[in-house]
Amino acid sequence: MNNLKELKIWNKAISLSVDVYQVTSKFPSDERFGLISQARRAAVSISSNIAEGAGRNSLKEFNNFLGIANGSSYELQTQLVIANKLNLLSDEVLQPLLSQIEELQKMTYGFQQMLRKKSQPEPQ
Repeated sequence: MNNLKELKIWNKAISLSVDVYQVTSKFPSDERFGLISQARRAAVSISSNIAEGAGRNSLKEFNNFLGIANGSSYELQTQLVIANKLNLLSDEVLQPLLSQIEELQKMTYGFQQMLRKKSQPEPQ
């Protein structure tokens, strides 16, 4: 349905995933099945759901997957804040990640609004 590589939101979500993998690689190994795994899965879920939605057959389905991606972004945001509170992530590392997440959340909301408008029938 959409050319995935041209979707700015998908590309930004991919970049966020890479950044999350890089910062969580510095977490202690005893977090391997805890915050490392959770944060990485949430980060990957954002871009994956955008991709799955883009491949669907209707704007309504795409919109639904954008909602799931947005939920994953809030999940990731929470996990990163917890990591910061546990001193696994410094404020200097946390803030740029939160900024990326917030930008993605705004983009997702705007994209959803646009898709809703496009999927509504034209008034006659």
